[in-house]
Amino acid sequence: MINLNSKIINIKDLLQKLEKNLSQVNSLDELKYLWREYLGKGGIVKTLFEGIKTLTEKGKKEKAPLIQELEKTALKLFEEKEVELKKSQSEQELIKQTENLDYTIPKIGHLHPITQTIRMLNKIFVEMGYSIMDGPEVEIDEYCFRRLNVPQNHPAMDMQDTIYIQEPKILLRTQTSSIEARVLENYKPPLKVVCPGRVYRNEKPNKSNHFIFHHYQGIVVMEKISLKDLFGSISYLFKSIYGPDVKMRFRNKYYPEVEPGVGADMQCFQCHGRGCQLCKGVGWIEMGGAGIIHPNVLKMTGIDNKKWMGFAFGLGLDRWVMAKYNITDIRTLLGGNLGYKYYENENII
Repeated sequence: MINLNSKIINIKDLLQKLEKNLSQVNSLDELKYLWREYLGKGGIVKTLFEGIKTLTEKGKKEKAPLIQELEKTALKLFEEKEVELKKSQSEQELIKQTENLDYTIPKIGHLHPITQTIRMLNKIFVEMGYSIMDGPEVEIDEYCFRRLNVPQNHPAMDMQDTIYIQEPKILLRTQTSSIEARVLENYKPPLKVVCPGRVYRNEKPNKSNHFIFHHYQGIVVMEKISLKDLFGSISYLFKSIYGPDVKMRFRNKYYPEVEPGVGADMQCFQCHGRGCQLCKGVGWIEMGGAGIIHPNVLKMTGIDNKKWMGFAFGLGLDRWVMAKYNITDIRTLLGGNLGYKYYENENII
């Protein structure tokens, strides 16, 4: 035990010695050893506190505050050194981790823009009271063509447009309208259904077309319905995705499964209506087709076409993604590019 009666406590000298010792510490283990020397059981500060017991009352009053000040300052110095060492250790570990880091490794994967678009549209339509249905990608011509009022000699059935797995019956579906035929056959109206999915056409890929793309079919069957209801639903969808100022148009167009039929176009997002390669010089891009369901389609699926009527629409999903995020080449959507970050802040389900 230190005899405080025979020693003068020099706080300044002790702290200078401690600071010198701390400056030579290079690891947390060394710091722990030095802490024991000064503040641990049997250390310098604890020994000084024990020595107070041997002092007179006057000596205790004089030297106890000095030892307390020494302990307080020493604790602060040790804490600061610990923070410094931990920071240095973290930096060294980070350097080791990055020494062999391959900066060419692709970023972590995420949901494809098409998948996110489908979820976004699903959310909108579910809020409008629609159900979501799925169906097979390998289909038979009965559901892909016959039940949709497509005549035997229609150009769409030609091998130049359709990819056949086994002629003449088994094929890769050309649109998710095939799900529409199955829904109408198996469910009773009233109906409000959307059918998203991947489809296939015998196309030569270019900026605006691909042999693999995505289709979003929708059908509504009620006792009373009109083109006004159809236009209102599609207009609401366009404005929900592209904003209230989106420029769109409807034009007459023939589709076997609807009568009358319309094409839903949006002003080209690349040239803004002036005409370019993407819109093929017309200033507009076709985003989908629609119309009042043909009575023959209802009749072939067992629905009373005198009591019920409906509308259907089909959207080219890839073009919707291109339009919303200014992608000018549809082929990039199937290129495995992980750089798409368009939807990071979208409220999707």
